[in-house]
Amino acid sequence: MRDFHLPGRSQVYATQAMAATSMPAATLTALDVLRAGGNALDAAVAAAAVLCVIEPQSTGIGGDCFCLYAPAGAGKVIALNGSGRAPAAASIDWYESHGIAEIENTSAHSVTIPGAIDAWATLLAAHGRKGLDELLQPAIRFAAEGWPVADKVAWDWARLEGKLRRNDAAPFLPDGAAPRPGTIFRQPALAETLRLIARHGPKAFYQGAVAADMVAALRARGGLHTEEDFAAGLGGANFVDPITLAWRGFDAYQCPPNGVGVAALMILGILDGLPTPPDGPISALRFHRHIEAARLAYRDRNAFVADPSQVDVPVRHLLDPAYHAALRALIDDRAALRDLPAAGEAVLPRHRDTVYLCVVDRDGNACSFINSLFEGFGSGILARGSGVMLQNRGFGFRVERGHPNCIAPGKRPLHTIIPGMLMRNGEAVMPYGVMGGFFQPMGHSLFLTNHFEFGLDIQEAMDAPRLMPIGGKVQVERGIPPAICDQLSRLGHTLELVERPHGGAQAIWIDRARGVLVAGSEPRKDGCALGY
Repeated sequence: MRDFHLPGRSQVYATQAMAATSMPAATLTALDVLRAGGNALDAAVAAAAVLCVIEPQSTGIGGDCFCLYAPAGAGKVIALNGSGRAPAAASIDWYESHGIAEIENTSAHSVTIPGAIDAWATLLAAHGRKGLDELLQPAIRFAAEGWPVADKVAWDWARLEGKLRRNDAAPFLPDGAAPRPGTIFRQPALAETLRLIARHGPKAFYQGAVAADMVAALRARGGLHTEEDFAAGLGGANFVDPITLAWRGFDAYQCPPNGVGVAALMILGILDGLPTPPDGPISALRFHRHIEAARLAYRDRNAFVADPSQVDVPVRHLLDPAYHAALRALIDDRAALRDLPAAGEAVLPRHRDTVYLCVVDRDGNACSFINSLFEGFGSGILARGSGVMLQNRGFGFRVERGHPNCIAPGKRPLHTIIPGMLMRNGEAVMPYGVMGGFFQPMGHSLFLTNHFEFGLDIQEAMDAPRLMPIGGKVQVERGIPPAICDQLSRLGHTLELVERPHGGAQAIWIDRARGVLVAGSEPRKDGCALGY
């Protein structure tokens, strides 16, 4: 139990239904849908659409979506991959012939065909009770009437002014600058696009005037995209077999590659054979082991994870307990690994933005849902006529022949967004997720071990300070005590104080024994968990 003398927040309890998102208005939207007869998936889609409007630096309809859904009584987890693909003309030959050795994060070449709208429609058609015509109405209202910019949203927005200026996204710089907290921000063009999607379904996004507007914006900046590429995105979302790991009496589920959920499961598997550090979750030994496990998992992620429709990804090997044991044996409690065993460590860019939310309804359906533009405001390229800010997921591609993530026509890039789900005895017990791009596998494993290994409650497990290995350094939040940082340095880690805090979590624990839902919400974001 937390110390009530100190700032913090308590876990949230309910008995019927619960939602946790990164904005209070989105959480309330989810509860409104649930009270109106919608299920967890309906509520998740409606909340995500609202977040696409009122947390625009993190997500948008010009982005992608992944989902894990556990229907009550089904004894299984359903996974959907709603990530978009590269244009048909995006061949390695074209990039080499034009002297492009790497993809810039603000160029049109970083934009893959957005998958979110098709993913939402696909999920609702298979498992929802309501349609986009009803579920998009709250988002339409927020876009048309405007909504006050929240504190963390404004903080992120101010940091991204340069990107928006470089790509002439003036509508997102009202009065020439990022809006301050409390400023009402309206998006009339986006409202009209959402109205079209509500009336005509996803084809209104992937075909016709909206698609033409997005293509024109991209072509004007040298993009290879065509209206045919966008039309091919209709029906592109697909249900896939989730991957899973037996862990501490649970079955931990993730979406398969091209997502990086396999790395989160690897970190859990590597650490699971080690004794619990005696000094608790905020200790040098705990952090040291976690850093080392993550370095090994990220190494393999960068070497192997790609679009499985075009590359053979050795998922079974990466999740083999014997392989985890071999990696575990490399961890030395006395010192950091100076050199990782060869597999090649490609460094991905820092500071990504995403929204994660989860919902449990009165019937016990559980939804773990993530929607993202990748980096803040994605590419920064705004299709002005339609109001769609376009993602930069193609930044995850490599312009390198033979690399698993080498860009290719119709290929999906390595994807960082990973919803999580815990099952036990065939029943969902916790949808959860931790936002933050590169950080997400580290974030998932920190949160789960904070709660299940070290006994922190759900909210405390999110509140705890975080760190992440990247590029040969360890980025630490200010909340990690100086004495712990000193011990980590003595173990051989090069520490770097991070400017932005790591990630953003939401989770709902389904306590079936007591008939209670227990939730937490990320303190580094503006949101909350609520239930009834």
